[in-house]
Amino acid sequence: MADVTVRETIRNGVDTEQLFGTLDLLKQQPELARFTFRARNEWLGGSHNRSTIKDFYAAGGEDTSREQAFAVDAGEPAILLGTDTGPNPAEYLLHALAACLTTTLVYIAAARGVRLTRVESVLEGDMDVQGALGLSDEHRNGFERIRVTFRVEGDAPKETLVALVARAQQRSAVFDLVTNGVPVGIQVAP
Repeated sequence: MADVTVRETIRNGVDTEQLFGTLDLLKQQPELARFTFRARNEWLGGSHNRSTIKDFYAAGGEDTSREQAFAVDAGEPAILLGTDTGPNPAEYLLHALAACLTTTLVYIAAARGVRLTRVESVLEGDMDVQGALGLSDEHRNGFERIRVTFRVEGDAPKETLVALVARAQQRSAVFDLVTNGVPVGIQVAP
């Protein structure tokens, strides 16, 4: 009987063969790593607004893989003069941070051969809204601090799972944006 080796290529829902192929290609052609993501936003009334996200630039050209745009509504809770038409922008930031850390963690675990069975996180951001409401220049406009708590389970020892979370923190794009800031240019179109 022939010796058959079965190689697992899908781990944690990630095609590891494709992951390593993409990494190898980007090492050979780093110019393909340049991406430009876009969001378009329209005010709908009061605190209600909607962003649509579809097209982006990637791997040397405009990406056309998405057939439909994603629509994301935002608003404010009633206590901040809204009508609960969606999470507020600060809550979306918490979501973006959670989603990026989680995705990064899952990809790293897949690459390192760790099968995950559970990944959950709770994020809390503390903010004194006096700054954002223009009541006090002594309070910043955004979060004063953000706390992230992960619960991670899988087929690896606890130390390995903790190390995966630490590595995800090091590689998360949104964690980098939140902790290091990014220049933002604002202009008004004619």
